[in-house]
Amino acid sequence: MNETTARPRSGGASPAGSSDSLEREPGHSLRRRTFLTVGAVATLAVGAGAGAFASKSGAFAAKDDSPKTSTFTGATDTITKGDLQGETSVTGTLRYSEPHKLKAGFEGILIQVPDSGTVLTQGDVLYRTGTETAYLMHGSLPAWRSFEPGMDNGEDIRQLETALKELGYFSYEPDDRFTWATTSAILKWQKAVGLSQTGTIPLGRIVFSPKDLRVGTVSARLGDRVSPEAELYDVTSTTQVVDANIKLSDQKLAVVGTAVTIKLPDAKTTAGKITSVGTPTEKSSGSGSGAGSGSGESKERVIPITVTLTDASATTNFQEVSVTVDLPSEKRTGVLSVPVGALLALSADQYGVEIVEAGGTTRKVPVTIGLFAGGRVEISGKDISEGQRVVVPQT
Repeated sequence: MNETTARPRSGGASPAGSSDSLEREPGHSLRRRTFLTVGAVATLAVGAGAGAFASKSGAFAAKDDSPKTSTFTGATDTITKGDLQGETSVTGTLRYSEPHKLKAGFEGILIQVPDSGTVLTQGDVLYRTGTETAYLMHGSLPAWRSFEPGMDNGEDIRQLETALKELGYFSYEPDDRFTWATTSAILKWQKAVGLSQTGTIPLGRIVFSPKDLRVGTVSARLGDRVSPEAELYDVTSTTQVVDANIKLSDQKLAVVGTAVTIKLPDAKTTAGKITSVGTPTEKSSGSGSGAGSGSGESKERVIPITVTLTDASATTNFQEVSVTVDLPSEKRTGVLSVPVGALLALSADQYGVEIVEAGGTTRKVPVTIGLFAGGRVEISGKDISEGQRVVVPQT
C-alpha cells in the first residue's frame, strides 16, 4: 500500500491529531504507544496461536515421527518345529469293483430277475426261465461242463463240493473226484431248492463267482425270450474301490501298498491303500466336438491305479461318485512351519510373517518359504524361531 504524508501547511496551525499535537501532549503520546505495543503483542500472540493450530491440523501439519506402541489383541498362532508331509491330489471315481455282464445259460421266457441294487449270495437264484433256474455258488473257476457220475476228475468237482459243504449238504472233505458222496450232496441240495432230484447238474444250472454279487443295471425284462449268452444284467462285487490316474511325472507315487486319503463328496475323509498299479496308457482330454474332429482335444500319458478302502462302511451311501485321492509325496523333517494364513506379501517377491513380541507389539519379518502341506507352510529366516507367536486371520 502507498503511504502519503500530509505536510503541514507553512505557518499555519497544525491539524488536531497531527504529530505536532502529539508532541505538545507528551502524556497522551505515551499512553497511545503503550496501547499499540500491547495490541501488537496480542496480535502476535493470536497469530502464533493460529500458526500453531495450523501446523498441527492443517495442510502444513508437521509429521509425527515418534514411535507408537500398542498391545496386539488379535488372533495368533505359534511357529512350530516338526515334520511336514506333502501330498499330491488326483481325481478318482468311487465304484463297485469287478463289473461284468451276467448272461443266460438257458433258452426260454424270462420269468424272474433280481432288482437293481440286490446283493446275491451263495445259493440265491440268479434268474428263471419258464423251465430252468440258475443259482449262484462261490468259486473262482467258471462252470464249463455238467456234473455227473463218471466224469473226469477235476478241480471244478472240488469247487462244487466245497460250495455244497458251505451250504450244509456235503459232509466230507472236498476232493477232485465225483463219488457217491457228491451225488448224495447234490440230491439234498436239489430237494431243498425244489428241483428234480437227479443227482446231476447240467451246464448252466450253477454260476460260480468268487464272492457275492451286486446287481447293477437290469437290461432284460420279464417276458423276454432269452437264449444262451444273452445279457441279462450288470453285476459287480460288493467291494467298492477308487480308480484314478497319475501323471507320468508322479509315477514314483504309484506304489502298491501306499496308504492314501480319500476325500468324499460329503466333506468326510476315509483311508485307503493302493492295491493295483497299471501300465502307462493314453488318456484323452479336451472338448472335441465330435468323433474324429480332434478339436480342442489333447492326450496325455497316465498310470492307472486302484485304491481299496480301509473302512468299507464309510462309503455305503455312495454307489458311483467322483472323489479326490491324496497321495503322500515330498516329506520335510524337523522344519519350522506356520499356518498358511500367517504369510504376508511384503513385496512382489518377498514373503514374511508378523511376529508378536512379548510386550504385545508386532513386527514384520521376511521369511523364505518351502513345502506346503496340511494347511501349513515351511518357513526359514534369521529372525524367527520355534515358539514365536505370529498374526493369523481372525476366524
